Amino acid sequence: MSERLTRDAFAKNLNTKFRIYVNDAESIEAELTEVSQELRSAKQERFAIVFRGPNELFLGQGMRRFEHDQMQRFELFIVPIGQDKEGTYYEAVFNRLITES
Repeated sequence: MSERLTRDAFAKNLNTKFRIYVNDAESIEAELTEVSQELRSAKQERFAIVFRGPNELFLGQGMRRFEHDQMQRFELFIVPIGQDKEGTYYEAVFNRLITES
């Protein structure tokens, strides 16, 4: 599954809507608003993404199930990072070891 969750895959879906599940029956709609540049070293790759969800339902830090028309289903650990009149912002950070082929 992690091979689908690349920086390029998220960048292609910037400014699109994702469903984030609160529980099995309830979800919110959130927009992918930021995809950072990828930082790469000899041993790891790093990037972050930010979603904007509604202010009416606050999601705490933790693992959440996501759905998207193009990226399908996956799980991410998200952390709330801010709130303004437009919504609440959640960040997921990717930090992966690069394995030699």
